[in-house]
Amino acid sequence: MLTGLDIQGDTPLHRLSGRAKLILLFVAAIALFLQDSPWLLAGGAIVAAGLYGSTGIHPREAFRRVRFVLFTVLLVALANYLFHSLADALSVLFRLTALVLLAAAVTATTTISAFMDEITRLLRPLERFGFVRAADVSLAVGLVLRFTPEILARYGDIRDAHRARGLRVRPLGILLPLIILTLKDADTVAMAIDARGFRRQ
Repeated sequence: MLTGLDIQGDTPLHRLSGRAKLILLFVAAIALFLQDSPWLLAGGAIVAAGLYGSTGIHPREAFRRVRFVLFTVLLVALANYLFHSLADALSVLFRLTALVLLAAAVTATTTISAFMDEITRLLRPLERFGFVRAADVSLAVGLVLRFTPEILARYGDIRDAHRARGLRVRPLGILLPLIILTLKDADTVAMAIDARGFRRQ
């Protein structure tokens, strides 16, 4: 089984604390949404791509991780071009691409446990007022990060199984068994969490 989305390394991003990376990502997101110039946003996307590449991840793996999200970004940009203007479409394209690449760089250089620790600390003040249970939220985020590569790998296995049997690869034919297997895994994980008393409710 895959261990997560983070990769081993000793780059500046790896050495930066998880809290600092999340804060910088938040600041970068605000800065990108306050900017409307397509050219400046394109520069931001180039910088984000450079940071993502500096994590030491293989280019093929780097693209595989973000291709589905980037395809969605492309569709959003196309819709803006059809209903607004080319400048708006380019702004949306470069802005969202930069955000996706920056988030991917943070995810690739931060362990799941570090994410969970920071989320727990962030939500602890809200827990005092009874709004959330910080440990439960951090556990949910950790599980999403942990099983995302597993789901992607299973998608590839189902697709390869279809091809090996000479069947036409159709999205619906892949998604249905993928959803069923994922729900079965979710039930298994939930029972394991309850059996170990990780949740308080």
